[in-house]
Amino acid sequence: MLKTIKFVSLILLALLFSSCFKDMTDNPIGNQAPKTGVFLYPDSSISRQPSKIDVHWWGDDPDGFIIGYYISWDGRHWSFTKSNDSLFALKIGVTDTNYTFYVSAIDNGGNGVYDKDISQNGIDYGPEPFTDKNGNGVWDPGEDYVDIGLIDPHPATIKFPIKNSAPTVAWDQLTVLPDTSFPAMSFGWNANDIDGNSTILKINIALNDTTNPNNIVSLDGSINNISIRTTDFNSSSPMMDILIGGVESNIASQKLPGLILNGNNKFFVQAEDISGAKSNFICLPGSGKNWFVKKPQGNILIVKDYTVADNAPTFYSSLFDNDLGLRNKYDIYNFHNQMPPYLNVTFLLTLKLYKYVFWYTDNNPSLDLASAVTQNYLDAGGKIIFSMQFPQTLDLTVLQGFLPVQTDSSDAKLSLLSNVKVSDTSKTGYPDLTLTGNVFRVKSFYVTPLGGIPIYYFPNHEMKGYIGFTDTQKKLFFIGLPLNKADGSGTVKVLLKKVFQDFGLAL
Repeated sequence: MLKTIKFVSLILLALLFSSCFKDMTDNPIGNQAPKTGVFLYPDSSISRQPSKIDVHWWGDDPDGFIIGYYISWDGRHWSFTKSNDSLFALKIGVTDTNYTFYVSAIDNGGNGVYDKDISQNGIDYGPEPFTDKNGNGVWDPGEDYVDIGLIDPHPATIKFPIKNSAPTVAWDQLTVLPDTSFPAMSFGWNANDIDGNSTILKINIALNDTTNPNNIVSLDGSINNISIRTTDFNSSSPMMDILIGGVESNIASQKLPGLILNGNNKFFVQAEDISGAKSNFICLPGSGKNWFVKKPQGNILIVKDYTVADNAPTFYSSLFDNDLGLRNKYDIYNFHNQMPPYLNVTFLLTLKLYKYVFWYTDNNPSLDLASAVTQNYLDAGGKIIFSMQFPQTLDLTVLQGFLPVQTDSSDAKLSLLSNVKVSDTSKTGYPDLTLTGNVFRVKSFYVTPLGGIPIYYFPNHEMKGYIGFTDTQKKLFFIGLPLNKADGSGTVKVLLKKVFQDFGLAL
């Protein structure tokens, strides 16, 4: 019985193999084309696409294996790769752009010989890829090549919508323009691009006219603040230096045209990205506001660091107009009322428009500002006179930042009365001065031996030390009294003439 079962089984197996062999002979199945897939990494919907994308793909072959892929960005020009992924850089255009990526898998069903041209599915893929060992640009026998089999006739595709957003630009918090200034000003802005701030290629600036390309200066896209100034006061269309970051050692090669002296001006800025997309120009001052740029009248600037309501402004105007004969030859800078952006930088550039500065204060002087700008102004060749009062509490180290006074050497008095005199201890021609009213919170000092020369003291010993002195180079004169309250003998004009004479200016 067992032998019978085995015999029947053998007969059935023989019939089965016979049937299979017959089918394979009568109905052969040819090499089947591979299938291809593609995806973006990470897998996500795309609305705002960066310029670099990471694309992955795969292939599957039902009767063989995948040896590589043809890829294309236009469906016409193809290149071979064995890789399953790549990082591509797509150019961002001014307008939105759609890119389509194509990839077709290749199986191992090649013909065993090198083909100079592969054409399948109505596409000419060019010659089979090979290793050009001798560098002659053509395949030679013995050189390795990729034996291309069947290529997926239905490439996998994926679309990449590249949405380019134009950059934006806005003024920073410090840039609030006064309605009047001299031809030195600073501006700061914040430029941003949703495609990445590194794509901002240019910052375009202009004065008064953005319609004329010759009026626009392009700066590097990383720049976010500048100062502009001119010292050409005789030209009807002066060119302005562009100080990158307000630094005089970093001046742009181009100058900015378009300034209107003794007239209203507007400053424009625009951001431009690598594709040429531009933000709108923003403008200062805004609609309905003016920025009047005054032409300097001479070489002397009066800095009004004074907010008390008394006769000081009238006194000094009369003194300079009449007693010193400087009518229409000096300017007054009331920076408290015309506060510029980037105060330290803009203030210093404004001082440097002049050779001589007379800086008068009340009991709340801008000491930090004076400390920040004075030495730079003197180093640039300027000369300066201070008529300065002080608050009740004074940090002497701040004062030492711009005056040659000794450490812990000051004397103080709550008030000095009328008729108190100060005299010249140097005996070099400075006139005596007499107070015409009470002066409060007065401070006197001892000067550093190598840095200063004592001038004014109190002959009646009301205070110790000195209330007036110069530096050793005769570039700075300081008096710790309000000169408008020290003209009892009418000698303030003599004092100023003497100081200006020491500075090299004859009045």
